Amino acid sequence: MSAGPAAPEGAPLIIAIDGPAAAGKGTLARRLAAHLGLPYLDTGLLYRATGRLVLDTGADPRDPAAAEAAALALAPADLDRPGLRTPEAALAASAVAAVPAVRAALLAFQRNFGRQRGAVLDGRDIGTVVFPDAQVKLFITASPEARARRRWLELQAAGTAVDLAQVEAETRQRDAQDAARAVAPMKPAPDAVLLDTTALDAEAVFAAALAQLRARQG
Repeated sequence: MSAGPAAPEGAPLIIAIDGPAAAGKGTLARRLAAHLGLPYLDTGLLYRATGRLVLDTGADPRDPAAAEAAALALAPADLDRPGLRTPEAALAASAVAAVPAVRAALLAFQRNFGRQRGAVLDGRDIGTVVFPDAQVKLFITASPEARARRRWLELQAAGTAVDLAQVEAETRQRDAQDAARAVAPMKPAPDAVLLDTTALDAEAVFAAALAQLRARQG
């Protein structure tokens, strides 16, 4: 892992975990946070909840005014509401995330969360925008086919009937939206470690992440 911008001496430990949907970053982030005794924040839920609020009003998540209003109105309780893991919410999240005013509204929340006592945060721009000086940066990815199948199995387990081909198409659509947006596109930070989880189980991913953490901390 190459060195990025140095965090201030004595700064709380920030672990930035980025990557596309269903790559396994959330599972890894939660486990690392529990292992290290750090707070955990799924930043994707901020955007999913914002997108869900826009949909609730009947507006288009691509409408900058509607998206900004929803981001400014977001409350902690909105992160606990049902329906944030559906394909519809995922696409709405990707749409509102492309609105600069939305990202600005949610950026302060994320930074304040991490700076209090350190944190493990997962999302799509943690290591590039939210915490570019994070001590550890990981970019978790997997093939679109593998990620679509994981999401499909999650939806099946939750009782949501959806076609696997549809989930894969939506996965590819969201990847394209996230990578092409003008503001904070999804991409690995220059100093991030890339972990491809296509052929790895959760234990192997966790072990690889711990190895990188130990190497980064000397």
